[in-house]
Amino acid sequence: MTTATADPTTTMVARDFTDFRTVVSHSFVPLHVTSEHRDHFRGRIRSCGADDVQLTEVTASAHVVERTPELIARADRHYYKLSLILSGTGLLVQDNREAMLRPGDVALYDTHRPYSLAFEEDFRTLVVMFPQRLIDLPRDLVGQLTAVPMSGKRGMGNVVVPFLAQLGSNLDQLGGPAGVRLAHTAVDLLATLFASELDLARTTAGPHHELMRRVLAYIDTNLSSTDLGPAQIAAEHYISTRHLHGLFHEQGTTVSGWIRTRRLEHCRRELLDPVHASRPVAAIAAKWGFVDAPHFSRVFKTEFGRSPSELRRGLTVSDRLLPPSA
Repeated sequence: MTTATADPTTTMVARDFTDFRTVVSHSFVPLHVTSEHRDHFRGRIRSCGADDVQLTEVTASAHVVERTPELIARADRHYYKLSLILSGTGLLVQDNREAMLRPGDVALYDTHRPYSLAFEEDFRTLVVMFPQRLIDLPRDLVGQLTAVPMSGKRGMGNVVVPFLAQLGSNLDQLGGPAGVRLAHTAVDLLATLFASELDLARTTAGPHHELMRRVLAYIDTNLSSTDLGPAQIAAEHYISTRHLHGLFHEQGTTVSGWIRTRRLEHCRRELLDPVHASRPVAAIAAKWGFVDAPHFSRVFKTEFGRSPSELRRGLTVSDRLLPPSA
């Protein structure tokens, strides 16, 4: 295997299939990789990341990757992956759905549930991998989109996919001063694409889908308000607090938990953004509804494993290049 690091982008060229199999699991999450073309196998992986968002371009011969229950059992972090097919084709299978992907198509999959991705010919794909917490939609709703092909040639896909393709052609930009912003812009655009796809399928998304969408939008708009809570949200939408709690219970979360997670994520983004480097941690926390600085520091460290100050001090290029462990 040959590895070249043109700071901050890492390129790994596999000399044979065994090399490639090792590199794939190192670059993403542990995967079972097989191929019927081992003797003449070629593979190259270019990768760069910012914060916890990783973009990887894979060019390789035909093979199959599988995320098995045994591999999932060893993981403690939940990621989404999205593949954009640049050339060739791929067949993604997850959650009893199949998506045949052609150039310009994208599809989402969840690393914490079994899946397979089969490439029957030489191909090139761009993979975006990011923690599930970065998507501001309930996981149960997002789960409706796994292994569902989304075209990059129409609707919201015609906006999002060209941006991803351009970012993939300029991976080094993720390691620059604007890297965190670019990475989160990519994830925000993907969330917008997912929301658009869910709206198109709202007739099968459940009776509470539209109400839940409005509730989540209201929460995001009012995160800075210290009065934001179940009573205010329920009153604003003319429903009981019991009904509101039931909506979030259906999505496997709670109202207060969702608000806290969204606030913490906004704080994390600003702490990592060079534009806000001179702004006090307490001021960033207060902006997003955390008026008690010690409490904010505790819940932040519980959520992310580092205090706000440690996160700021620890943001280095080497941090951005480390592959996620899962």
